[in-house]
Amino acid sequence: MGVEFVEGVPAREQVVALYDSVGWSAYTSAPDALMRALEGSSMVCGAWDGGELVGLVRVVSDGHTIMYLQDILIHPEHQRRGLGRALAERVLERYAHVRQKVLLTDDRPEQRAFYEALGFSNVAGLEETRLNAYVRIEGVELS
Repeated sequence: MGVEFVEGVPAREQVVALYDSVGWSAYTSAPDALMRALEGSSMVCGAWDGGELVGLVRVVSDGHTIMYLQDILIHPEHQRRGLGRALAERVLERYAHVRQKVLLTDDRPEQRAFYEALGFSNVAGLEETRLNAYVRIEGVELS
């Protein structure tokens, strides 16, 4: 049986298990908030292998001018199989008409390579359109 992609918010236990599998404890330490975040998102799509949630993408958007690719995660046992790309491509197709597509991610070479392969650019490297990116994360001191 192949992986199926299903839109909608999965059950709490499945969501928490997936986020735990990738070590996103900032989310799993507050599962009620995580579920409210998913329920308030513009799009949530899960990748299912049988009855197991093995991947998820989450988008926050106004549907017209801006789209944030907020979360994209794949269970470690299912990584490097094209599932992340498939989920990202679903999002990019759905929001193709939206001019600004934004994401924040870890500064790791594999993250950079993945998103650049999908057409995203690091704002620090843009020359034609000079941009700055700012973030304020409560409870985390940024230097």
